[in-house]
Amino acid sequence: MRGEGKLFQHPRSRFIWMQYCHNGKVYRESTGETSDKKARKKLNDKLAEIRLDKTGKVDFVPNSQLRIRDLLDALEADYRLRQIRSLPAVLSHLKPLKDSLGAIRAQHLTSEAVDRYVESRLQERRVEVQVEDGTESKVVKGRAKATVNRETQLLRQAFTLAIARKRLRSAPQIRHLSEKGNERHGFFEKQQFEQVVKNLPDYLTGFARFGYLSAWRKSEIASLTWQDVDMLGRVARLRPEKSKNGTGRVLALEGELWQIIERQWKMREYKNPDETISVSLCVFHLDGLPVGDIRRAWATACKKAKAPGMLFHDLRRTAVRNMVRAGVP
Repeated sequence: MRGEGKLFQHPRSRFIWMQYCHNGKVYRESTGETSDKKARKKLNDKLAEIRLDKTGKVDFVPNSQLRIRDLLDALEADYRLRQIRSLPAVLSHLKPLKDSLGAIRAQHLTSEAVDRYVESRLQERRVEVQVEDGTESKVVKGRAKATVNRETQLLRQAFTLAIARKRLRSAPQIRHLSEKGNERHGFFEKQQFEQVVKNLPDYLTGFARFGYLSAWRKSEIASLTWQDVDMLGRVARLRPEKSKNGTGRVLALEGELWQIIERQWKMREYKNPDETISVSLCVFHLDGLPVGDIRRAWATACKKAKAPGMLFHDLRRTAVRNMVRAGVP
């Protein structure tokens, strides 16, 4: 009978397969057994789960054909739907997961396999790269523990999402590496910061000074438009949707901060390729566009200022430290 399921021998498998019906849909999957007795027990267990599902006691999850790449694609789609601002970073962390684990069936992924992935990401390795006259060997440094943790965190989230949507029943245990000793302690002293600014392109000098004084994040500064600046009241407003934690802020523009805004106001016009003049909507811009990737310019300026390895985010730490020293809550 249809509700009892059946066992059969798949022509391309040494295992006995089972067929059962759930919510009007027929499912076929391997029992992983070659013994009729053990295969029958697997089928009976499956039918028992279906009966419990009908009574509401257990959520039945059919055998899933999902692969790891399917789980990661679903997580990416979820991030896009929720308009998560960190999506570019998420995509870069998803790529090595898809490359290494993507083809594995999700229900077959073990904790040991995840551990092997983690070990491979941490280890330094030698790879072959294409050059003009053939190939050459190149040493690739292992990834930092923090980077690997961000990757495995996304893998864990992908499983959690699949389970919540009843696409999977369980997830492998995924370890979290200790990041002790990985904390950043970068702070700028005034003279050192001035040397960095001296070596930045002109369009970035006000951008960096604003970060040094305001403690705003790089993305928050880049999002600032003239609509967010009250020139009469001398305040700048960070919109909630542009803030990392979703909370807006109001910044009083006094002293050097006001001087920066005045300078940017004078620099808001830019020339188009056809020699016409336009006005930028962004406070900090390059040819009318918001300030984007500054890593190369920033690294070059820090190197010339004999401050290699310093991050733009160190300006935020420095500004907070300076505010605390000045008695600002």
